[in-house]
Amino acid sequence: MASSTSTILLYFLAIWIPFLPVAIKRGCTADLFINIALCILGWIPGVIHAWYIISKTEKVPVP
Repeated sequence: MASSTSTILLYFLAIWIPFLPVAIKRGCTADLFINIALCILGWIPGVIHAWYIISKTEKVPVP
């Protein structure tokens, strides 16, 4: 479940630009490239993948 306002905003952003919340949550990883490929293949799979990443990822570790 959404635990903060920023997470809720990421869910709404994922509806319009699915790869952007994935980039915010995971950074430039394989998940980002998978989401871009899913968006190219179809918008709905990209949104579903973005919602999955938002719900399962806590925070991006800062190096």
